[in-house]
Amino acid sequence: MASGADKGARNVEAFRRWQAAKTDDDYRQMVHRGALSRTEIARECRFAKSALLQNPAIRAALKELEDCLRARGVLPPLDRDGVPLPSREPGTRKAVQLDQRLKRLEQENAALRAEVGELKAALKRYALLEEVMAETGRVPR
Repeated sequence: MASGADKGARNVEAFRRWQAAKTDDDYRQMVHRGALSRTEIARECRFAKSALLQNPAIRAALKELEDCLRARGVLPPLDRDGVPLPSREPGTRKAVQLDQRLKRLEQENAALRAEVGELKAALKRYALLEEVMAETGRVPR
């Protein structure tokens, strides 16, 4: 079984690999309340969220990353008290999710409209059959 120091070192390495694989757009989608989403970082790095708070190396690397992202304009700036200013960027994760949901619903709506058209045509055909059967008492060929 690995010691705590070994596990901590593996977590730092996982965080560094994760950080190297991300782009500014990826970071923009992870913004939550003016900072990177700790839950999403932990999930993608495959370690517990507590590692972000308890491991000093990860904590320092994350602070350095967020400072760098703030300097590049990816994250919103901090106010005098060190609290992130609210951001109204359209590229936030929620906006992306809403856009994807809208596209999915539009596709579903188009498919349902096509199905309704087919069903109306079938209903019209069967209504004609019913009318012929009512008049003649026979099924037409």
